[in-house]
Amino acid sequence: MKSIKGPALFLAQFASDEAPFNSWDSITKWAADCGYKGVQVPSWDARLIDLEKAAESTDYCDTFKGQAAENGVEVTELSTHLQGQLVAVHPAYDTAFDGFAAEHVRGNPAARQEWAVDQVKKALTASKNMGIGAHATFSGALAWPYIYPWPQRPAGLVETAFDELAKRWLPILNHAEDCGVDVCYEIHPGEDLHDGVTYEMFLERTGNHDRACMLYDPSHYVLQCLDYLDNIDIYKDRIRMFHVKDAEFNPTGRQGVYSGYQSWTDRAGRFRSLGDGQVDFGAIFSKMAANDFDGWAVVEWECCLKHPEDGAREGAQFVKDHIIRVTDKAFDDFADGGTDEAANRKMLGIN
Repeated sequence: MKSIKGPALFLAQFASDEAPFNSWDSITKWAADCGYKGVQVPSWDARLIDLEKAAESTDYCDTFKGQAAENGVEVTELSTHLQGQLVAVHPAYDTAFDGFAAEHVRGNPAARQEWAVDQVKKALTASKNMGIGAHATFSGALAWPYIYPWPQRPAGLVETAFDELAKRWLPILNHAEDCGVDVCYEIHPGEDLHDGVTYEMFLERTGNHDRACMLYDPSHYVLQCLDYLDNIDIYKDRIRMFHVKDAEFNPTGRQGVYSGYQSWTDRAGRFRSLGDGQVDFGAIFSKMAANDFDGWAVVEWECCLKHPEDGAREGAQFVKDHIIRVTDKAFDDFADGGTDEAANRKMLGIN
C-alpha cells in the first residue's frame, strides 16, 4: 500500500491583490506557515504564474519550483478550471463565462474556445516541464441547460452534445499523452461531467483514453445525494487527484437539491470548512489508502460561513490528522508460526 501525500492547498480561493496573497513568493511562504507541504496552482492567475513562460522554458519552471521549495512547499499540480470551462460553453452562458477569457477573445465564442484549448495545452506542457504527472480541469458543458428539461429533450440531443465534447477534448488528451500528464476532470455540477454516468459517457467517446482521469471531490457528491464512498471503489483506477472539501445537505419542506435560487448561506446544500460538514473523511482516507492512491490530498477551501484564513489553517491540520501512514506488516505477524508447502498440504488433509 501507499500513503497519500499532503496536506496541500489549492491557491485559487486565496490569490488576491493583498499581501501575502499577491505574489508567488509570499503566498507560498504563507501556505507553508499554515502547515501545508504542497500547493496546487491556478494557471490563469498571473499574480502567481506566467503560463506562457512555464510552457516555453524549463528554466522558468525550475526557478518557479525552486522558490516554492525554498519557502517550504512543493508544486503538486497546475489547474485550468477556468480555461477548461471555456473548451465547451453553451450559448446561454456566453456572457457569464466571457470574464474567464483573455480580453482579446471576449465576445467571440469561436476565438474564445480556440484560446481555451491552447491554454489547457500550454498548462499540460508546463506540467511536463515541472515534472508533474497530473493536471486539474473542468470539462465545460454543452448539455447542462437540459439537465432537468421541460419540455422533454429531443432524441439524440445529449448524444450529440457528448460527441462534440469528446471531439473538442481528444486533441487535448492526445497532447496530454505526449506530455505524460493525466487530465483530471473535476466531476462537478455545471459541467457535462458531473457524475459517474456522464463521465462514462464521455470516456466511451474518447475511446477510454488513458489520460481522461478524475479529480475526486466528495463535496459535489454530497450535494447531489450520490454515494461518494462507492464512487471511490467504482473509479479507483481513474481517480488521480483528490480535493479535500466538506459539505452538508439539509433538505427541508421548502427546498432540496435545487435550493430555490437561494444564496450559499441559505441553501439546503452548502460547502463547509473541513470538519464542519457531513463528509465521512475517515472512511474516504481509508479507502484511498486501501486503493493505493499516492497522489496529494489537496484542501480546496470553500465555506459560506468561516473566514478563509481560519479554514486554511484548520484544513492543514485536519488533513494531517486523516492521512494514514500505511503499514508494511500485518497486525497479527506476532502469531506467525511459519509454514511450508508440506505443512500446508498436511493442514488441508492432502496426501
